[in-house]
Amino acid sequence: MGSSEVSIIPGLQKEEKAAVERRRLHVLKALKKLRIEADEAPVVAVLGSGGGLRAHIACLGVLSEMKEQGLLDAVTYLAGVSGSTWAISSLYTNDGDMEALEADLKHRFTRQEWDLAKSLQKTIQAARSENYSLTDFWAYMVISKQTRELPESHLSNMKKPVEEGTLPYPIFAAIDNDLQPSWQEARAPETWFEFTPHHAGFSALGAFVSITHFGSKFKKGRLVRTHPERDLTFLRGLWGSALGNTEVIREYIFDQLRNLTLKARLLRLQESSQGEHPPPEDEGGEPEHTWLTEMLENWTRTSLEKQEQPHEDPERKGSLSNLMDFVKKTGICASKWEWGTTHNFLYKHGGIRDKIMSSRKHLHLVDAGLAINTPFPLVLPPTREVHLILSFDFSAGDPFETIRATTDYCRRHKIPFPQVEEAELDLWSKAPASCYILKGETGPVVMHFPLFNIDACGGDIEAWSDTYDTFKLADTYTLDVVVLLLALAKKNVRENKKKILRELMNVAGLYYPKDSARSCCLA
Repeated sequence: MGSSEVSIIPGLQKEEKAAVERRRLHVLKALKKLRIEADEAPVVAVLGSGGGLRAHIACLGVLSEMKEQGLLDAVTYLAGVSGSTWAISSLYTNDGDMEALEADLKHRFTRQEWDLAKSLQKTIQAARSENYSLTDFWAYMVISKQTRELPESHLSNMKKPVEEGTLPYPIFAAIDNDLQPSWQEARAPETWFEFTPHHAGFSALGAFVSITHFGSKFKKGRLVRTHPERDLTFLRGLWGSALGNTEVIREYIFDQLRNLTLKARLLRLQESSQGEHPPPEDEGGEPEHTWLTEMLENWTRTSLEKQEQPHEDPERKGSLSNLMDFVKKTGICASKWEWGTTHNFLYKHGGIRDKIMSSRKHLHLVDAGLAINTPFPLVLPPTREVHLILSFDFSAGDPFETIRATTDYCRRHKIPFPQVEEAELDLWSKAPASCYILKGETGPVVMHFPLFNIDACGGDIEAWSDTYDTFKLADTYTLDVVVLLLALAKKNVRENKKKILRELMNVAGLYYPKDSARSCCLA
């Protein structure tokens, strides 16, 4: 795909096709180690659902145990929604070293630290962009605090292990929020937007742009203005922005904005009363806004009366102005409730028949969990030829809602997917087991793994759900709470290894003969 041009072609992008082909060799070696003989490597996809910090930690546990059991090396695709994307992206930023990744997770939640100075600096910097939205604020000021991370690497940095085939091909899901009416009415496939180390775009349209130019300005399929590639912190905020659409988080954002507005006004009053001061010397490469964040932290701990008193620390020239601009722009975005704004690379593209897609100057991309809370629509297209799907559901509610939604989506668009009766799903949801195997006459086999299940949690599923409620902030996640959730996720993989191996053996040997009818079953 030309790096400065929009690509509209059917089938897989050539970079993905080459990476998947290289991955097949590693999958065959992995199958042999698992004592599964195969002439061709089946395509296995692991899916992680949304669920905020709970999904992030549980997905890390799943990936860690799959690596330990030799199963991850047999996987071709890793795809995630929302919190699972945080875990999956971490796998690549750590070069697949799950032991180091798990140790880092525990370290982050042992120290309970968050770099407010750097987060604020990143947010103020993002506010200078013409396409600043609440997603930037959410990414740098909320998600970074939740995960205790502020990764500055990029999706394109993941190319090497993917192109060598040493790690599965990752797919990160979002949806086009402007197309929500089409999704609600007809479950339109073009609603879904995907990110990989090579490209970003609409898989249903076969329309993509190089990941390094996602966010750059295009017109008529040509690059007209280059913008820097967005970092993983921003993308994690975009992929995990579903919570931003809830009333609870909406009020949280407005509270934070009100606090920032108050503090900015107090800073301005202080500046006007104290006059000009020389800027302090930089020490050890400290971020430009360290002085400001320390001041804001102090204001958080002190009374309003004390906050109004002059501060001794000198202020850097221009920093207050930047802060005020940031607060103003965030306020405007909040009043419009604007999320995920980016240039539409299909703007005025002649190869797109749908005028809605080509007439918009901007896209507004948000968490795919607002459509289906797991990325089935991105791995089900026949071009990806997926034979076995391991679906890990980290929902705190009904763990079969994603199956219901995907069944409806596939029925509408005549996509092969195992059919399960609603009555059966209702029965399973009352006391979910740790693994369900769904099979249809055609299409992939689906193994569905609810996180909270009677096999691992006994009769305490509700208590587990309450402990790891989606709306709980990172401050409530002590090391003990993190370790317990990791252990639960690992157990679900370990206890079902034989079932996974059996289905791997089936798809490796059978490759879905058309004359073999299969019905849904619980295993």
